[in-house]
Amino acid sequence: MNWFKSTLAVTAIGLAAAFAAPAPAMAAKVLKLHHLNNDDPFDNATGAMATVFKNLVESGTNGAVEVQTFPNGQLGKDAEVLAQVKAGVVQSGIHSVGGFASAYPMIGVLDVPFAFPNISTTYAVFDGPFGQKLSADIEKKTGMKVLGFGDSGGFFAFTNSKHQIKSPKDMEGLKIRTMGLDTHKTVVSSLGGQPAAIAWAEVYTALQTGVADGQMNPVPIISFAKFNEVQKYLSLTNHLFAPYVWVINAKFWDSLTPDEKTVVTAAAKSAIVAGRGISRIIEASDRGLPALAKTMEVYTPTPAEKTAFRKAAQPAVEKIIAEKYGAEGEDMMKSFLAAIDDASK
Repeated sequence: MNWFKSTLAVTAIGLAAAFAAPAPAMAAKVLKLHHLNNDDPFDNATGAMATVFKNLVESGTNGAVEVQTFPNGQLGKDAEVLAQVKAGVVQSGIHSVGGFASAYPMIGVLDVPFAFPNISTTYAVFDGPFGQKLSADIEKKTGMKVLGFGDSGGFFAFTNSKHQIKSPKDMEGLKIRTMGLDTHKTVVSSLGGQPAAIAWAEVYTALQTGVADGQMNPVPIISFAKFNEVQKYLSLTNHLFAPYVWVINAKFWDSLTPDEKTVVTAAAKSAIVAGRGISRIIEASDRGLPALAKTMEVYTPTPAEKTAFRKAAQPAVEKIIAEKYGAEGEDMMKSFLAAIDDASK
């Protein structure tokens, strides 16, 4: 009987303690964020974006939303992860236009060459009414919410191992590596070059062995990939700007409270600014153009030379866009060019 009373008393005390104890804290909402590069915020644009975003979201929600970053394509190839974001397996991703084209082919309307007069105009265009129009169309057709458009390294430049490129005539016969996008291939072919779609992992070797004579990428990427070791000439044509497209799963977005949505939206905007800043710093530092200039011959086309490039390339790419995307694509392209014109005034 004493044993029974003792057991009963212990049980009663345990139950009382259990009911008196505060409820455990609610588990945080986990946001898995995919991006293509290192997590180091001083190394590259997406590293800066991911780091700033994580800090602002977690601090701004008091830990109610936890951001887990997955750099260097750990979750798979860009297009593959994009499908995971759409399905909700991964909550968010910062994607290249090449990867994003798998879900939204009309991203190719942004490939009108020689359209931007300077880098600051790109920010005004993608942060303004055109960016909102493009976001709405992406959301309508993919079911994913757009958080913004980041800087993938700046304007594209041409490099090659044969001679300096100062005019379309200088492109004749050069085998130039491009992404698999038809618009990128058309830029090269319209200038007289021979486009060669080569996987990124194989580009250095292709340039080294002469499978390709040259390639096109932003200056930070040219430096990061050490193309200066296998390329002699760098022409700052500034012919394309390919933004990162940052999306978030729609169901996850809807699961956030109004206050959490406000924090996530503001954090993404701040993160994009940070990414743009680090891109410009890298471009201007000894990790960018100044370093490349030590071993490469660098040339900036004059306004007249850029006009010649524009006249040769723009009509061909605009034709491809019209053929591939129809009236809807033409409308988006016209809005894009009008936004550039407005931002340039």
